[in-house]
Amino acid sequence: MTKRFGFTLAEVLITLAIIGVVAAMTMPTLINNTNGAQFKTAYKKALSVLSQAVVMNIALDDYDLAGTSANTDKNENTISLYRMFSERTNGALIEDNELSNYEVLISNNGNAATGTATAVPNTNYTFRFQDGIVFSFKNDAAGCTEAKPCFGWIDANGTKGPNKTVSCTVSEGECTDKVTINDIFPIKFYDQTVAPASAPARAVLYGSENNENGAEGNDDSPLG
Repeated sequence: MTKRFGFTLAEVLITLAIIGVVAAMTMPTLINNTNGAQFKTAYKKALSVLSQAVVMNIALDDYDLAGTSANTDKNENTISLYRMFSERTNGALIEDNELSNYEVLISNNGNAATGTATAVPNTNYTFRFQDGIVFSFKNDAAGCTEAKPCFGWIDANGTKGPNKTVSCTVSEGECTDKVTINDIFPIKFYDQTVAPASAPARAVLYGSENNENGAEGNDDSPLG
């Protein structure tokens, strides 16, 4: 007769408890890393779409961001940002009633150390692309030049949460620590350019969000 030994119930329960503790410790980090990668990919894609829209508009209608006029009444005949992005992207305007609960927390100049300000989206034109990415800008933005750029943001996660801006500790226009990846990326647009509008947004675009001093240049206010 050969004796066979198995695990006792207590040993099985202890093992399961250890696995549960390890999973509880690692899952949040894994989820955050996965979400962060998705946010970065969506952000870069949206920047590309918007930049291509500007180039296409110059070729077809012969005006760039500097040549736009204010258009607060959604007039499709007015040479404006509204017309440009309506015609040159696959974005659909989100109606105000859907935006009633959509609030975005924008860190001041992308600096996590200086608090947040609440944007008011119903003063904006907010578009949703077919892949769910949201792009928003002030409805009276016009004549966007390098000296006086216009501002907006890309919401890489659509209107659902967390709706917080990408941030870091900023000193002299540079990130001095690792960037906190969220779904809101402030952007500015002028002349023929669509670009990041904060140090952390630049760091993510150029792949230096994990490095100190990874983003150079002065921060701009994403709210204009």
